[in-house]
Amino acid sequence: MFDLHGRSVVVTGGARGIGAAVARTLVKSGAGVVVADILERDGTTIAADLGPQAVFRRLDVTDEDEWRRVLDDAEATFGPLAVLVNNAGIVDFGGVESESPAQFRHVLDVNLVGAWLGMYLAAPRLRAAGDGVIVNVSSTAGLIGYSGIAGYVASKWGLRGLTKAAALELGNANVRVCSVHPGPIRTPMTAGMDPSVAAGQPLPRFGEPEEVAAMIGFVISEATFSTGSEFVLDGGATAGASLVMPS
Repeated sequence: MFDLHGRSVVVTGGARGIGAAVARTLVKSGAGVVVADILERDGTTIAADLGPQAVFRRLDVTDEDEWRRVLDDAEATFGPLAVLVNNAGIVDFGGVESESPAQFRHVLDVNLVGAWLGMYLAAPRLRAAGDGVIVNVSSTAGLIGYSGIAGYVASKWGLRGLTKAAALELGNANVRVCSVHPGPIRTPMTAGMDPSVAAGQPLPRFGEPEEVAAMIGFVISEATFSTGSEFVLDGGATAGASLVMPS
């Protein structure tokens, strides 16, 4: 079991939804958790609710200087970095022909380049600590294609590939890198989604943020021989299609 006591954890997109649930889970493990987000009011509230083992720090994941400040502060406040959870992400609805170049680049900047910046700056700290874990929150959109969200799909496939590259590079430093791939989860980002989106899954419901947080906690603390791996929480949506046989 990976021990987080006396170590720091940074959770991006930690102010609500999956990120907030992850922060709640990891505080229970004994880590000092930095809730990092651009949503200052929500993030401050979550950190206050979690008590003295959590702080909120503003982070625009596309800003390298802000990343440096957050990581410096995490280690100064709670000890050597142990875990980075790259959870911050956005979705912009638009297909290959309808999404503007600016929209496409913005989604990639937040979802992919932002995660890479965190890994780029966290990796030397994890090497120095002698161990660590990076969890990249991808999506089922990083496993299969979806129409109408071209930039999002591209970013999540890219994050999956980046995870594997980093796992190969950092394994010799005892640093594990894995990706987590949620399907439809009940969060503010999916609040406008039609519930029928999940109707065709073997488990025909939306998942809960706490279920994703439990998986991320498992990847960090228990899956100590896994790196470069995908962990899927999708109600069985990517398992395949049921064949309807004639009667």
